[in-house]
Amino acid sequence: MDRLDHLEHLDKHLVDELAQVARETVRDELREQTRRQRRRAALYAGSGAAALYAGAALALALGLGLATGLPDWAAALITAAVLGAVACALRAAARPSRGHGDATPAHGSATDGRGVPYPPMPSAPPATGQAPTGPHDQR
Repeated sequence: MDRLDHLEHLDKHLVDELAQVARETVRDELREQTRRQRRRAALYAGSGAAALYAGAALALALGLGLATGLPDWAAALITAAVLGAVACALRAAARPSRGHGDATPAHGSATDGRGVPYPPMPSAPPATGQAPTGPHDQR
């Protein structure tokens, strides 16, 4: 019996060692993935900042170009209107469209806050003693 107790201790030690190796391997893999994602996020942030400055320079150039033939206030107003139109167009492009095969709610059906339809509530509770019928319960 002493020998079996010794083998049981070895098995427990082996399992603990394998678990430790698995944890270290998973930790190293997650650390590598996190490092790659952090680098990608930094590149996206830099790209966004550069695009913001490019847009500001373009707006300034548009305003200065318009200011050569118009009063300064009119050039600034036109530039603001153009930027507002671009912002509205980008916002509309970012929203999911409803006309291209998306499910549109039927007349009278309710939607959640995002416009996704959900089934209407029944007007009365089901009669007692009857099993509910639905798409799964075809007779």
